[in-house]
Amino acid sequence: MARRVLAPLALAQFICSFAGSNMNVMIHDISEDLDTTVQGVQTAITVFLLVMAALMIPGGILADRYGRKRCLVIGLAVYGVGALLSAAAPGLGILILGNSILEGIGTALLIPPVYILTTLLFTEVTGRARAFGTIMAMAGVGAAAGPLVGGLITSAISWRAAFVFQALVIVVIILLSRHLDDPLPPDPGHEFDTVGAVLSATGLVLLVMGILAIDDNGWLAGGLLLLGALLQVLFFRWVRSRERRGARPLLSTALFHNRTANLGLITQHTQWLMLMGVSFVVAAYLQVVRGYSAIETGLIFTASTAGLLISSLAAARLARRRSQRALIIAGFALTVCGIAVLLALSAQGSPSTWLSTPGLFLIGVGCGVMLTPSVNVVQSSFPESMQGEISGLSRSVSNLGSSVGTAVAGTILVADPAVGPYAAALVVMGVIGLGGLGAAALLPRTPPPGRHE
Repeated sequence: MARRVLAPLALAQFICSFAGSNMNVMIHDISEDLDTTVQGVQTAITVFLLVMAALMIPGGILADRYGRKRCLVIGLAVYGVGALLSAAAPGLGILILGNSILEGIGTALLIPPVYILTTLLFTEVTGRARAFGTIMAMAGVGAAAGPLVGGLITSAISWRAAFVFQALVIVVIILLSRHLDDPLPPDPGHEFDTVGAVLSATGLVLLVMGILAIDDNGWLAGGLLLLGALLQVLFFRWVRSRERRGARPLLSTALFHNRTANLGLITQHTQWLMLMGVSFVVAAYLQVVRGYSAIETGLIFTASTAGLLISSLAAARLARRRSQRALIIAGFALTVCGIAVLLALSAQGSPSTWLSTPGLFLIGVGCGVMLTPSVNVVQSSFPESMQGEISGLSRSVSNLGSSVGTAVAGTILVADPAVGPYAAALVVMGVIGLGGLGAAALLPRTPPPGRHE
C-alpha cells in the first residue's frame, strides 16, 4: 500500500525536477528552430523556475483550502497542458507561455500537496523519513537525468517530443493518483492572504529579472533589484501587521525564528543554485562552444546522474551512520571539489570534454548525499501543525535557488568576462558552494539515529 501511495508523489517530484534541467541540452536546437538566442532559451528556463518559486507558498495555502489531492490533480492537468503547448510552440513567446508560465503554475500547485500528503500519510517517524528520502532522491535524479533523457529524445526525434514525453508522464501520474486519499477534508474557511501573495511573488520575480538584466542594462538591473528588495521588505512588514491584528498571513514569521531551520533553508537554496547553475554552464559550453549535439551533451551528464543515483541509494545507510550535519557538510565539500576539477580541466584546454565527467560525477555524489538531510533538518524543526507552511517555504526556497543559479550562470556567460565566461561562472558557483559549506558547519551537532557522539 505504501508503494502505491508513494509512487505518484515521487514521480510528480521527478517530472518537475526533470523539467527544470532537460531544456539545458536543447539550447542549440531550440534557439535554431525558434530563431532565438541562447539568452532567450535561458530566459525561458529561468522564468519557469522562478514561477515555481514565486507561487510555491501560495500553492501550499490553496492545498489546505481546496484539498491536497484536488490541487495535486489540477496542478498536473495545468502542467500537462503547458507541456503540450510547448511542444507545438511556433516561437519563443508561446514556449514561455507553455513551459515557463503554465508548467510553472502547475508545478506550484502540485508540489506542496506532494510534501503535505507525505507528512500526513506517513505518520511513523521512520516511514516518513524513508518516504521523504525517496521523494528527494527522485528530485535529484530528475534534475540529473533531465539532460540525458532530454538529449536522447531530442537527438532521436525532436526537442518538441521531449515535452510530449512530459505530458505522457503526467497522464501516468494522474492515473496512479487515483489510489491517493486525502486524510484531511478541505478547509474552505482557510484565509488566503492575497496581498501577501502578490507582494512576495512580485518581489521574487523582480529580483531574478534584475539579475537577468545585468548584462544588458545596468541601470535597469539596479532598479529591478532595488524594487524587488523593497517589495520583499514590504511583504514582511505586511505579514507582521496581519499577525498583530490576529489575521492569518501568507507566511508565519514563526518559521524564521528557528535557527536550525534557517540554516537548513540556506543549504537547500545553495544546493539547488549550484546544481542548476553548473548544469546550465556546462551544457551551454558543450553545445555552443564545443558544438556537441544534444545526445552527446546528455551522455556526458550521465556522470552526474550516476553519482546522484549511487549516493541516493546509499542515503538510508548513511543516515544511520552519520548525523545530518555531517552528511550536508560532506555533500558540499564533494560538490565544491567537483567544481574545482571542472575548473582545473578547463584551464588545461584539453580537447576532450569527456574529461568533464569526473567533476560532474563528484557534483552528483555531493548533491545526492546532502539533498535529503537538508530537507529533514528543516521539516523536523517544526510540529505537524506547521508542516504545510514549512513545506511550501522549503520548496519555494529550493526552486528560487534553481532560478537564481540559472540566472547568475547565464548572465556571466553572456557578459563574457576576460578570464573566460565558462571559468568565471564555475568560480562563482564554487564560491557560493563554500558559503553553503559555512552554513552547514553552523548546524547543531546531533548524533545519528541510534548512535551517540
